[in-house]
Amino acid sequence: MAKKKTNKKKQNNQKNNSRRNNSRNNKKRNNTREAKRREPKEKILTYKPGMTVRDAAEQMNKPVSEIIKKLMFMKIMASQTQVIDRDTAELLAMEYGYEIKDKEMKDVTRFEEMKIEDSPEDLVARPPVVTVMGHVDHGKTTLLDNIRKTRVVQSEAGGITQHIGAYQVMRNDKAITFIDTPGHAAFTEMRARGAKITDIIILVVAADDGVMPQTKEAIDHAKASECSIIVAVNKIDLPGADPERVKKELADLNVMPDDWGGEIPFVNMSALTGEGVDELLETIQLVADMLELKANPDRKAVGTVIEAKLDKGRGPVATILVNNGTMQVGDVFVVGSTYGKVRAMTNDIGKEIASAKPGMAVEIIGLDDVPNAGDPFRVFEDEKATREIASKRADREFDKEHNARQALSLKEFFEKADGNMKELRLIIKADTQGSIEAFKGSINKIEIEGTSIDIVRTGVGPISDTDLTLAEASDAIIIGFDVGAATGVRDNAKSKGVEIRDYRVIYEALDDIEKAMKGLLDPVYERKVIGEATVRNTFSISKVGTVAGCMVTSGVVRRDALAKLIRNGKVVHEGKLSSLKRFKDDVKEVKQGYECGLMFENYNDIKVDDQVEVAIMEEVEPDV
Repeated sequence: MAKKKTNKKKQNNQKNNSRRNNSRNNKKRNNTREAKRREPKEKILTYKPGMTVRDAAEQMNKPVSEIIKKLMFMKIMASQTQVIDRDTAELLAMEYGYEIKDKEMKDVTRFEEMKIEDSPEDLVARPPVVTVMGHVDHGKTTLLDNIRKTRVVQSEAGGITQHIGAYQVMRNDKAITFIDTPGHAAFTEMRARGAKITDIIILVVAADDGVMPQTKEAIDHAKASECSIIVAVNKIDLPGADPERVKKELADLNVMPDDWGGEIPFVNMSALTGEGVDELLETIQLVADMLELKANPDRKAVGTVIEAKLDKGRGPVATILVNNGTMQVGDVFVVGSTYGKVRAMTNDIGKEIASAKPGMAVEIIGLDDVPNAGDPFRVFEDEKATREIASKRADREFDKEHNARQALSLKEFFEKADGNMKELRLIIKADTQGSIEAFKGSINKIEIEGTSIDIVRTGVGPISDTDLTLAEASDAIIIGFDVGAATGVRDNAKSKGVEIRDYRVIYEALDDIEKAMKGLLDPVYERKVIGEATVRNTFSISKVGTVAGCMVTSGVVRRDALAKLIRNGKVVHEGKLSSLKRFKDDVKEVKQGYECGLMFENYNDIKVDDQVEVAIMEEVEPDV
């Protein structure tokens, strides 16, 4: 009876095990079917900037934990919210047999997609926009100064122009708009931006100096912008002036003078005396007539920001060039990632005006924030739509900046963790946005191995307590370019140990930054031989060691120096001296021509005629 019960129990257990196994198998089959059902027909991973690990997992229908493990095998440590770059996404796609494609990002806020075609009958002649370019100190601002009959040059820090300025002059009842771009190498980006918004480029070359580095850069910008070029050979009144040499040098750069069979007009002039200036203006108007420049003044304005700054009393202020249409007080507009409503408008001589027609450069107030120099602007009818477009642009700019910063941190993380990379952190405050751009562009060109620059924040306007707090938290240096500091900030900076450095000329700031970066490097030492001695005799002293009786043959033997023992031209030992004596007295050093007794630390194999070479480690300037 007991045996029957045992068999029955065994059969029941077997049935239960069979049911459990069947259940597990069914569950596995169902999971497999579910996975196949969820597997997309087209195995395509669509990449877009800002894609996170979670985004990739969702697209491929994989658990986030699985994707993180895959990345770990690739030696990439990332969380589910970590942004991944395209290369990483492509590696993931290959792991799962996916094809990667880039998502076409249509930007509904692009002005190009909202372009309005003007009817030919609505177009009227507009003033030419002329950009003045050339090497530093070749007389660009002096030329504009002569034309405008003002003394701009005297007010410029360091004798160079540091911001883009726009001025309009009248000749024979026709207007010409001039843009003066800085000539120093640090402002290459600003010159490039000037070339994009201009019709005619005046290339100023000093007759006594000839073609210089910035002259060549200006030519490159002019050719890239496909603008008409007029060469102004300046300073012909100075001794050593040779306009023909300038023509030859420019012809070698494919800037062919019209009187040599080329198409580019050359005008000999002196900006200081005024000689040739009228001829230059006449040439500008002739070229403008040939270009047939036209615009429609009866439409909403579009144009470009030439310069922008934060004014203490008026808030964000921008100098804009109206390319087309008419801008009026009260207009709402989008510029870059900000927006505004024109509260007031002044022309280049500071006079308030109600409207600005095509080709005019004006200063406006009423912006929500300081835009970037070079940003396009456009006037809209609907203020709500204006705010929405600006908001979307601002969000996009934030994402772009965040992703770029994150990618940089990941790339350099291991180098910094190993101690191979040292970082100089900067907070940059300047009087205008254009200065910040030029500053950043020049800083990024400074390359010193083993160091990097992290620009923590940039901003227009005076140095504030907020900047000070951030500098303290991030161990950053504050660079102020032609700006002051709010009341009490400098005192707070001293108490908190935050360094504030002020500059008016950009290349002085760049020199100091380069020196600071070199200061971040570990000291570099070089072995410098200071003396030599010859072993004349040796003495073995019990419980002390071998003492070498030497004659100092050159320089000086010092007790605290490093010493090499050389035998038959080969170094047999290198180490420190444990003792240095003159007769029975311990001494710090023994000079050439004197005898001494010396001992090496933990080394006794010293023989007669061995040479002792003594050296110190001297700090030298890093080779960068």
